[in-house]
Amino acid sequence: MPDNDVMRAEVATGLSRPQKELLPKYFYDERGSRLFAEITRQPEYYPTRAERTLLRRFAPAWVPDVGLQALLELGAGNADKTRIILDAMVAHAEDPVYVPIDISGDFLHDMARRLRQEYPRLRVRPVVADITAEIHPPDHLPEPGAYALLGSTIGNFKAHKAMELLRHVADALRPSDLFLAGFDLKKDREVLEAAYNDAAGITAAFNLNILDVLNRELGADFDVDGFRHHAFYNEEEARIEMHLVSRRDQTVRIPGVGAIEIRRDESIRTELSHKYDRAAVEELFEEAGLRLDRWEVSDHGLFALATAS
Repeated sequence: MPDNDVMRAEVATGLSRPQKELLPKYFYDERGSRLFAEITRQPEYYPTRAERTLLRRFAPAWVPDVGLQALLELGAGNADKTRIILDAMVAHAEDPVYVPIDISGDFLHDMARRLRQEYPRLRVRPVVADITAEIHPPDHLPEPGAYALLGSTIGNFKAHKAMELLRHVADALRPSDLFLAGFDLKKDREVLEAAYNDAAGITAAFNLNILDVLNRELGADFDVDGFRHHAFYNEEEARIEMHLVSRRDQTVRIPGVGAIEIRRDESIRTELSHKYDRAAVEELFEEAGLRLDRWEVSDHGLFALATAS
């Protein structure tokens, strides 16, 4: 987690807006990271399965074709799908290096320990960092490398923040490096909304966990039971929106921020998940100073992988 002063300032700013909001990066304490890993295994949550299938089709040939030696993953999480790329790197690279970058330090280092046991040849160099900030990779990484932003993580950012992140990536790329990103594609509302409202309630628990994080880290007094999960597709903006809706009028107190009045049925928006098509991705890359090199789409047009340089 970022230091508490930064967190407090960002929470104060978000909760002062007409549409109250919290940054989704605060989902990912250790429990939140584990809950998200569980979300990806729910039957309604198609993005992980579709992306994994694409990676199995794409990575075994792509890694040796480009001679990939180092993989830097932004928002690595549990690196589940990433193992498909790592398998190919360990098979073909002379000195494979994996740099998982994530905000949840305990979860990240636990994952790095497991990977070192699974892949004795792989050098794992975890970096605890906020991926929305400037990217500072470890020194002396072999070339070529690839920055990866899988799981359509880019979709969680508002347009200007997505652009800022991609510009950081573009600035960090060495001449031989590549960028690999996953994009959730536009599709029927029913499919999209089911993915964020799983029957087991895992996404609801994940959403509510952000209040537990604020209570623990900032000494806030959110009544977690006083909110309910709500996720829906905003067709005009081509995005899923995740909210926490207040069950009653309530006052939340946060030391250093003050009292926050929240009315019954008022919501706090916690996440956006934008959906794309190829034209939107090309435009996004071009504005960030990147060039789309390759576009791979899953069966049924659910998900896409794109590489850029």
